[in-house]
Amino acid sequence: MEVFRIQGGARLAGQVQITGAKNSSLKLMAAALLAPGKTVIHAVPNILDVTIMAELLRRLGCKVEYDEAKQAVSIEVPQTIEHRADYDLVRRMRASIAVLGPLVARTGEADVALPGGDAIGSRGLDMHTAGLERMGAVVTNEHGYLVVHAPTGGLVGTALYLDFPSVGATETLLMAGVTANGVTVIDNAAREPEIVDICNMLVAMGAAISGIGGSLLTVTGVDSLHAVEYTTVSDRIVAGTWAVAAAITQGDITVNNVNPSHLSIVLEKLATAGATVEVFENSFRVQMDRRPTAVDIVTLPYPGFPTDLQPQFIALNSIAEGSAMVTENLFEARFRFVQELTRLGAEVRTDGHHALIRGRSKLSGAPVEATDIRAGAGLVLAGLVADGETTVHAVEHIDRGYVNFEKELVELGATVVRETST
Repeated sequence: MEVFRIQGGARLAGQVQITGAKNSSLKLMAAALLAPGKTVIHAVPNILDVTIMAELLRRLGCKVEYDEAKQAVSIEVPQTIEHRADYDLVRRMRASIAVLGPLVARTGEADVALPGGDAIGSRGLDMHTAGLERMGAVVTNEHGYLVVHAPTGGLVGTALYLDFPSVGATETLLMAGVTANGVTVIDNAAREPEIVDICNMLVAMGAAISGIGGSLLTVTGVDSLHAVEYTTVSDRIVAGTWAVAAAITQGDITVNNVNPSHLSIVLEKLATAGATVEVFENSFRVQMDRRPTAVDIVTLPYPGFPTDLQPQFIALNSIAEGSAMVTENLFEARFRFVQELTRLGAEVRTDGHHALIRGRSKLSGAPVEATDIRAGAGLVLAGLVADGETTVHAVEHIDRGYVNFEKELVELGATVVRETST
């Protein structure tokens, strides 16, 4: 087990370069299954989840290579692929469910282990399975696996309505629909930039999709798709984490290679907290020269405030002037990390999906444990402003979402060391 040892008190300043989005890269890798041939995806971050997804694709019959220098993954998909995604991989990463739609579309069947991943709450597959059943598939749950069989003539396009704009369900039904018979209409579809990204890649592969970027997607099935070369959208969550890092340490960070419009509400909240925010075409700069002012947060599907930046903002509010209410509408267990944050002296009270944070003038370093990717990032940010040393355990969670996180922090002026815990 590895840990981060953080000495508090540093002011972060400098520039960071954002790579492709974790939440998009994994889904684009899964989408490659839809077309035989060699697909190359650029701007893929060198993180553990990418390694897991690569191994999953290999077990399905693909040849996968990752070029660390170019941050590119090449996926050679054979004419015939397997249809079973084993538990030992799927349990480590919820994004593994992204292979469900492509497997059913390509092979007419899928055996996908029920996924694991972050302990942030239930992410049911009801909308995935209900949509596939509406398209004619037979879905059963057998021995911990989701087993799907398409009808003899293939999936059939139909009108689908999602009770909630689920990113995962939207992706599954999109990828299932691109080669289905007829037209699939997905109403109340997710609108995240990562959904736009997968739509754009599917269109580049030959899919017919209209309404991209909106909540009503129309997918007209085509006979087949072809392999492509594609570049992943930049990671707005990593970019947002650096923005909060600048504000919480009263620093000055320029974040490059990102679309600022993907973080409009986040940057607006930081400005409300007292930061000076400058927005450019493909970058933004966040400066803070005083203690932040507490800001209320309500997480919602895009274009609302992203749940993946909620822990970072709780950390910011923990040392801000005043009190703030954070409301979590997406994942019921997202507040699990609050217990760890209070070990640093933060004053946070939770009630259901609300958290009341009373800002304190300072935190105090202590051992804490990351419970998921973003909780880990939030604890690191809190450690940066805590007196003394903070030891963050279970940093393998952080490694699933951030490339060389501690090295970037050091380059910006932090004192952070990665060590093996005994």
